[in-house]
Amino acid sequence: MSSKLIQPPSSMAASRVSIPRRLENAKSFVSFINFNGKTLSFSDNSFRLRHMFIGKVTEQSSASSPNEQQQEEEITVSQIKEELYEALKGINRGIFGVKSDKKSEIESLVKLLECRNPTPEPTGELDKIGGCWKLIYSTITVLGSKRTKLGLRDFVSLGDLLQLIDIAQGKTVHVLKFDVRGLNLLDGEFRIVASFKISSKSSVDITYESSTIKPDQLMNIFRKNMDLLLEIFNPEGRFEISFLDEDLQVGRDGKGNVFVLQRTE
Repeated sequence: MSSKLIQPPSSMAASRVSIPRRLENAKSFVSFINFNGKTLSFSDNSFRLRHMFIGKVTEQSSASSPNEQQQEEEITVSQIKEELYEALKGINRGIFGVKSDKKSEIESLVKLLECRNPTPEPTGELDKIGGCWKLIYSTITVLGSKRTKLGLRDFVSLGDLLQLIDIAQGKTVHVLKFDVRGLNLLDGEFRIVASFKISSKSSVDITYESSTIKPDQLMNIFRKNMDLLLEIFNPEGRFEISFLDEDLQVGRDGKGNVFVLQRTE
């Protein structure tokens, strides 16, 4: 005997809380979840959009297929990433400091991503790590006298910060782009070459090897402050990859600094 799936009455739609296209911020997002009787910690990997409904989860929603559950998860991660990109606008990657409320907002969004990490053992999937990544946020800052010594207040502008990862060679190249006004330079760069070794399922140990500055005119500017450049940007130490998907990487170094990188050409 054939059976029909009886559609729920239209009033069912009214029992759901509409999910905003954009979250106001990570804190309000978490409060929203708690309001609906579902307390989530950042390590709760069982989070699904359907937990945001008011009242009990119906049998129909709890019987979602694996494909539907995956779609819900992907939508949620996309929403968090979209909100993070919005929060990062206008702060120049955080290099020159960020207001405390903005920093807290970004940190909350990063933690939401980390608890939804689709690649919990990234060093076992190195093909996902290799390639070129661009830094879009870091808690490393260049402030006060450091910024003045490096000329980053007046005539030197900091361009893209790139990370080139060669899995086959076990090497990383960190590239800092510079533009210098008044010297007729199209661009210049500071390169740090390092090697890496897997230290756990989610972390690598990075060892500094060498550094160079090109062209020579840029070297003349930074010659007296090479130690300062390395103090700020040397990647040496342990690096924990806490979130990794096809286009975004989040990591933390041994000093607790956060790095958000976006895949680029």
